[in-house]
This record gives sequence, structure tokens and C-alpha cells, in this order.
Amino acid sequence: MSAALAARLVPAAFGMDTITLPGTLEAKLEAMQRAGFGQVMLKANDLVGHPGGVEAAVRAVKASGLRVTGFQVLRDFEGLSGHLHDYKVEVAKSMLELCATLESGLLLVCSSTSVHASSDLDHLAADLRKLAMLALPLGIKIAYEALSWGRVVNQFTTAWDVVCRADAPNLGLGIDSFHIFAAGTPIEEIDYIDPEKILLVQLSDFMWQETKTFAERIATARTFRVFPGEGVHSQQLVDLVLRLHALRYTGDYSFEVFNEDYLQMPLPNVVQQAKRSALWLADDVLRSSVPFPNSLRLRA
Repeated sequence: MSAALAARLVPAAFGMDTITLPGTLEAKLEAMQRAGFGQVMLKANDLVGHPGGVEAAVRAVKASGLRVTGFQVLRDFEGLSGHLHDYKVEVAKSMLELCATLESGLLLVCSSTSVHASSDLDHLAADLRKLAMLALPLGIKIAYEALSWGRVVNQFTTAWDVVCRADAPNLGLGIDSFHIFAAGTPIEEIDYIDPEKILLVQLSDFMWQETKTFAERIATARTFRVFPGEGVHSQQLVDLVLRLHALRYTGDYSFEVFNEDYLQMPLPNVVQQAKRSALWLADDVLRSSVPFPNSLRLRA
């Protein structure tokens, strides 16, 4: 395989979500950097829950040398009315401010689970467009992700419909492999999405073939995801990644793996499992380990 072809096939970067790892923010960042990861996906509590405050957390992130993939997560935003809508707009403004403080160019928004939200897709789209316009002056993009237990939007195909209706330049999709497998969405539907509108891909797997109810999906998603290559949907995950590359997706990949067992294991052990997954994707799935600018060098 030529270096040019390999460069086109290798993901721009692999990263990890802090939510996957035990320990302090500083310990997580150091472990990721030592393992060769080049980026980190942060959550709001990493900043507001830091013992030294937001400024200390931001300093730690910048000192790590890791690029910030994005910031998560704004929940139950779209589809509300009246005082509930006003309340969520204020929450969104605060999260956008934190996102800007981190110099992150991406805020992740999950589809609503609220019983108080409208089921009208045009209403959802209008709210997401409003959020995108609030983010635009800050240079922030909004990645809209379909939770597999979302009340109205629970498949990425519906999320794509809403994004298209909103028609905002800085609004796109967040793709999460767990939610695709849990909801049973046909992976080939990814072929119909504009790759320029896929803003983030989060990868994980789980240990059983299906989750029949929303309750099962929630329990599995929050406590027992595993790294790519460790679960029972490896072939589907391979198919997803290869289809994304066929679309010429060149954005970020991050491992979002909620697992209560990992939070009880030594931090270096968990990071090594993540590293094995990244190498499996780069070497076995993509059949190349040739690095290029902004890619991580896991073998360094």
C-alpha cells in the first residue's frame, strides 16, 4: 500500500473520553499522553468539579499537550417551550462558555429524552438551529447525537433528518457506534450522510447481541460498554469504520466507553486496553499504521 493511500485511510486521530477512566483529571491526561493518544474528549464535570476550579482544569488540559476533541454533554435541550426552553438556553450558554474557555471547537448535544419535549421534528430543528447560532460567534460546532433511548430521535437517521431541517452551517452529527448497534439501525444508512456534516465519531461495543428495551440500553450504555474489538459487534464496527472511510470522513474518533469495571481497575491497565483497540483499528481494520499530521503515534 502506498504512503499516500495509507494516509488517506488512517483516521485523523484516535482519542479517549475522560469518562472512561478512573482517577483525577491530571492522571487521566498523563496516562492518555503516555499511551500515545493525541486528543481528549472532556465532560463538564472535568472543569466545574475540579478541586482547583475551572482555571486549574483548563491549565492541566493545556499542559498535557492533548488536543481537545470536544466538550460534552448538553442534554434534553430541543423541543421545549416557555420557561423550560428559557432555562435550557441559559444552561447551553454556560456550556458554550466552558467550551470556549477550553478552546474546544465542538459541543456534543444528545437527543432529548424529556416527556415535556415536542415530537415535531421542525420544532426540534428550530431549537438546534438557535443553539448553533449561539455557538457560531464562538467558533463552536454543534454535534447532535441520537441516543438509542431518545424519546423521538433515537436513531442517527432521524437525527440526520433534524440536522438537515435545521440547515445551520455549524450543526452536524455526532455518530456513536453503541447507539447504532443498540437501536439496530442498518449501518448502510451511513452512506447517505454528507461526510462534511459528521463532526465526531465515538466508538465502543458491548457484550451481548441486542438490547430490546430502552431500560436495557440505558443500563448497558452507562455501565458495561467495552472497547472496540472486545465486544460481540466487532464485524459491525469494522463495517461502520470502513464505510466512514469510503465516504472520506477525516474527522475525529474517540473511545467513549462507560464501564463500571474499568473504573475499579488501575488506570494504566485501562489505557493499555484502549491502546490495543486503537492499534487493532489502525493496523488490522485500516491495514495501515502510517502516521500523518495530527494522527497519534501509538507505536512511538
